[in-house]
Amino acid sequence: MIEDRRIELQPGLVFDVSVAGAPEAPLVLLLHGFAVSRHLYDAQLPALAAAGFLAAAPNQRGYSAGARPDPAHFANYDIELLIGDALALVSAMGHGNRRIHLVGHDWGGSLAWDIAFRFPERLASLTMLSRPHPAAFAQALAEDPEQPQRSRHHKAFQDLGAADMLLANDAAWIRVRHAANGVPPLATEKHLAVLGTRPAMEAALAWYRARGKVYRQIGAVEVPTLFIWGDADDTVGRMAAEGTAAFVNAPYRFEVLPGVGHYAPDQMPERVSSSMIQHITQHPA
Repeated sequence: MIEDRRIELQPGLVFDVSVAGAPEAPLVLLLHGFAVSRHLYDAQLPALAAAGFLAAAPNQRGYSAGARPDPAHFANYDIELLIGDALALVSAMGHGNRRIHLVGHDWGGSLAWDIAFRFPERLASLTMLSRPHPAAFAQALAEDPEQPQRSRHHKAFQDLGAADMLLANDAAWIRVRHAANGVPPLATEKHLAVLGTRPAMEAALAWYRARGKVYRQIGAVEVPTLFIWGDADDTVGRMAAEGTAAFVNAPYRFEVLPGVGHYAPDQMPERVSSSMIQHITQHPA
């Protein structure tokens, strides 16, 4: 059973968090990306709890209404603050001195790569969903003719009118993209219940605007890593996905899901849960 919690990390930052499992069990922190929410992991949380883990999936900064500093000030969404939120949540869950398992999708994956590179001693395992290592992504942007086209929305989201475009016609842009990537309509409704307002959308876009046009680069990670990639992902091409192996100096498994899009946990929940649990149990905290 999933429990909805509101966890205050500091004054003005209260996060909505989905939690499942025993408090003393090893922690699995799951970070979502753009155009979705904590509900991306609604199937994985109870599966992880049944496997003996404590699983927590927050609506991240800006997605949680109680943790939404002014998005007009892009510095409020600097990646250092986003990473700080994740690490503070680990402490708030009572696991600050224990190694955890980290899961990241899309933007949440960007945070997870960074955490794994900088704080490998804090992680027992890393599970990546639809987010290649930043160095592999940079190489693909330079060498794969298709990758800049796949990533064109990154530039479009810098436009200060992007929220209006994304929310127009009952969030048609998001609904069409979700459907093209195999997201069930009910899952889309859950995500839009979080993201489908102007304040929430502006805050979500502030992640892109705070980053600007320069992608943050890191070195190879030294954490056991599972990378799950659907070969129908509209934003991540094969070169970036396959190139990630060169930037993991630890046990590594690359799992390709044929016909699966950018949001694998929504599209193939049982397969993702099974692969995730297998990986995590092989690398105990």
